[in-house]
Amino acid sequence: MGISIWQLLIVLGIVILLFGTKKLRNIGSDLGGAIRGFKKSMSDEEEKNAEQQPLEKQNAEQQAQAEDKPKEKQG
Repeated sequence: MGISIWQLLIVLGIVILLFGTKKLRNIGSDLGGAIRGFKKSMSDEEEKNAEQQPLEKQNAEQQAQAEDKPKEKQG
């Protein structure tokens, strides 16, 4: 009861007739570029997060040291 190969070929033929092969090629390349851009932005975000984690840890350590110094002066 699913879609047969012949039905898919007929739909593909109609789409090619409506849009033309050049337009479909442009749409495909635009879609590919968008996917590449999305993947690049996701990997850039992961790298940014990986860089921030050590900085956050370092900042937390510095804050802990800053809090310890006044305690040492009091004691």
